[in-house]
Amino acid sequence: MATGGFGMVDGHLRDKRILVVDDERDLADMVAAILHGAGFACVDVAHSGEEALARADGRTGASERYQLFVLDVMMPRMDGFELLARLRERPAYASAPAVFLTAKDEPFHRVSGLSLGADDYIAKPFLPQELMLRIAAVLRRCYAEESPLLELDACRVNFATAEVLRADGGTAQLTAKEHEILSVLARNAGRIVTIDALCEACWGTSFGYDNSLMAHIRRLREKIEADPSKPVSLVTARGLGYKLVTRP
Repeated sequence: MATGGFGMVDGHLRDKRILVVDDERDLADMVAAILHGAGFACVDVAHSGEEALARADGRTGASERYQLFVLDVMMPRMDGFELLARLRERPAYASAPAVFLTAKDEPFHRVSGLSLGADDYIAKPFLPQELMLRIAAVLRRCYAEESPLLELDACRVNFATAEVLRADGGTAQLTAKEHEILSVLARNAGRIVTIDALCEACWGTSFGYDNSLMAHIRRLREKIEADPSKPVSLVTARGLGYKLVTRP
C-alpha cells in the first residue's frame, strides 16, 4: 500500500498538528506515514487512550496543541468514544476536529461517533488517498485560510502587519498577544469564545490568566473601537466570554 506522494494539502494546513491514536502499532505508523507523505509536517502517534491524553495535556514534553485527532474506536481500556468525550472536557480541545478510524462500519457506531462531535468516520480497510483527502477536507472546513484583513465597525485590521487602520485616519500597532487574541476571536467571528478557551488558546492554560486577558481586551478596545467604553465590535457576553462582531 503506497503511502506518499499525494501532495494535495493546502499550504496553510501543512503545519496543523495531528495525533493518530490506534493500539495497532503498524496501522498507526502507516496512517502517520500517509499523512506525512501527503504533506502534513506534524503527525504524532499514540497507542492507547491514556497515552493520547498525556500527549494532549503536554505531559510527554510536547508543547504544541493538536488541531486534529484520528481515533481508532476499538481500543482496550479506553475506546475511541470515551477518549473523544474526555478530550472534549478540555477547553483547548472542546471543538478540535476528530475523525474516527475503525473496522466497525455499522450505523450504531457511526451515529455514536458523530453524536460525540466527530467530523468524519472512515471504515477500515481504506485507500490511503481516501484517508488523506477526507482528513484534508475536515481540516479545510475547520481551519479556513484566514483573511489578512479584518473589517470592523471603526477600523480595519491588517493581520499581516499587525496594524490597525482606524476610520478616523489614525493607526495603532497590535502587540503579539493582542494579535493572538484578536486572531482567535476573528476565527470565531459572530460566536462567543469563552474566557477559558481564550486563555487556553493564548497561554496554554485556563488558570490564572483571567485578569491578564481582561487587560489585553481593554487595550484592544482602545485600538479598535470608536468608543472603548461602549464597544460594538469586541463585545462581552456576560458570564461567558467575548464575541467579535465583524463588518460584512
